[in-house]
Amino acid sequence: MSEIRVRASSWGSLFDCASRWEGEHILGMRKPSGFRAQLGTAVHAGTAAFDQATLDGAPISIDDAAEVFVDTLHHPEQEVDYSQDDLKPREGEAIGLKLLARYCSTIAPTMDYQSVEMPLEPLVIDCGHGILVRLTGTMDRARVAHVDGRKIIPDIKTGARVIANGVVSTQGRAAQLGAYQLMSENTDGEPTDGAQIIGLQTTASANVGVSRIFDAKRVMVGTETEKGLIEYAAVMFQTGLFPPNPQSQLCSPKYCARWGKCMYHE
Repeated sequence: MSEIRVRASSWGSLFDCASRWEGEHILGMRKPSGFRAQLGTAVHAGTAAFDQATLDGAPISIDDAAEVFVDTLHHPEQEVDYSQDDLKPREGEAIGLKLLARYCSTIAPTMDYQSVEMPLEPLVIDCGHGILVRLTGTMDRARVAHVDGRKIIPDIKTGARVIANGVVSTQGRAAQLGAYQLMSENTDGEPTDGAQIIGLQTTASANVGVSRIFDAKRVMVGTETEKGLIEYAAVMFQTGLFPPNPQSQLCSPKYCARWGKCMYHE
């Protein structure tokens, strides 16, 4: 048997460009992240500190959460290429502080969180032909919440395009959120009833919002008439064929460590 370890948080990118995913997660190809990615990491750290303190019964102030944000922003754990993005650190800090304040004051109080970045028990998927995929990790940036008695997986997403015309987009999020739903159920035995996106827009307007609840797990496991993404992924792992997608929005040297050796984007 051959076992491949996959972080659940990476599952969604497998279906954006499988070749880029293989380069990063199978072949170990890496490149520095941009400042916008670091801004997202810092915003998530601040929101997680705020939410976890509330769950622990020892709430902290927005200013306290802001200190976590600022410290994370200016002390990255991984290499950051500040030339990748058109956003300066001072501008990014101002946007992040505004987003954090809006999240803590308008969104967090409306959410009945049960856990923050829940540690997950590994979930093994048998792809056939002696290939096992072991999903591991925590629900990075995601929460477990109860909505009208239902267990929901909300995931915080940052970026310039997470909100359009006042609506938080769920497009392209089902693979990652579906993996979280499955792994959460595997961890605590409690069924999930959907997922949703908490959108924090990293532009000067710093808009925030919450998406509709959607069934991401269905996309992963399929229905009686449609195959799920797990079945399609199993074919990739069985054959070792990870197809490229030169029309991906992330098909550029900025985002792909495999760009220099890939002929398909020409």
